[in-house]
Amino acid sequence: MQPGYPPPGQPQIDSNMRMSLLSIVLFPPLAIPAIICASRVSPLLRQGDYAGAQAAAADSKKWSKLALVVGLIGYTVGLVCCIGLVAASVTTRHS
Repeated sequence: MQPGYPPPGQPQIDSNMRMSLLSIVLFPPLAIPAIICASRVSPLLRQGDYAGAQAAAADSKKWSKLALVVGLIGYTVGLVCCIGLVAASVTTRHS
């Protein structure tokens, strides 16, 4: 087996870097560990550590998904609160 390539019969590993970078827009505190884990995948593959690269990719995916979910929930709550404030403001002006 050559370093940097998966063992025969094993699929390529997606580092999830794109999802990690997208998640930094929504919730940076959880996206930072995702980016760190994603950046570990290629060096581990070059060293021949396929299992370590799989684990790093799985961790990256976990942190990215968590950041996306928390970020989307936060933005949704913020949007609902803004709409509620505008509705309350309009209601009190017309009363």
